[in-house]
Amino acid sequence: FRLALIQLHVSAVKSDNLNKACGLVRKAAAQGAKVVALPECFNSPYGTKYFPEYAEKIPGESTQKLSEVAKECGIYLIGGSIPEEDAGKLYNTCAVFGPDGTMLAKHRKIHLFDINVPGKIQFQESETLSPGENFSMFDTPYCKVGLGICYDIRFAELAQIYAQKGCQLLVYPGAFNMTTGPAHWELLQRGRAVDNQVYVATASPARDEKASYVAWGHSTVVNPWGEVIAKAGIEETVIYTDIDLKKLAEVRQQIPLHAQKRSDLYRVEAKKE
Repeated sequence: FRLALIQLHVSAVKSDNLNKACGLVRKAAAQGAKVVALPECFNSPYGTKYFPEYAEKIPGESTQKLSEVAKECGIYLIGGSIPEEDAGKLYNTCAVFGPDGTMLAKHRKIHLFDINVPGKIQFQESETLSPGENFSMFDTPYCKVGLGICYDIRFAELAQIYAQKGCQLLVYPGAFNMTTGPAHWELLQRGRAVDNQVYVATASPARDEKASYVAWGHSTVVNPWGEVIAKAGIEETVIYTDIDLKKLAEVRQQIPLHAQKRSDLYRVEAKKE
């Protein structure tokens, strides 16, 4: 099946971001995409000072638009992420909609991006955001899909649990930056893909040198052999790739990691469903 990743140029005007995102979703569907993903924080600039200002309820304005365009196009739409407000708390949240417009999953970023690389970048998502508490998966007629957001990709255990639960595609909307992007963005995706023998896709915002947080761009798809099979540059664009589940089955047959794990010696387990 065909997957599309939308590398959106995000502005400070929420309505412009929503309209442009929906336009690009329509374009992707017209090109035959069955599953379409938007980037992290696609409706607002990325930054702790912006989250409270742009936050909204789910369902709300942004997710209503996503639901409508998913239904109009008859696709599965992974709605990047938006700042969500719920009961006085803020979350970084990805909502997924099916071809009938129903919300199929809501992933709140589990691992908050709190880092300090002296002289390079310091960021504290936890200044304003609360972490999610759940795994998020959804079924399609093609395969089961697991969701993470950006910093979640650094935690191998999350991907392992999704693979244990039968996910064959992991999608991480994410906005890495000019320090961590060149160092780890592709490496982490290839690692998650090859460790778990799954497809891994990431959707980044386009790079905006004038933004307070400059995203790395380079939305990517990696196959279960660890090969990069699609990769965007830094501009606003849509990239497409065909997800071949026969290839996934072949890789698992050739190198049968899942059957060879030593559960008598170690295990990674979910503490909650």
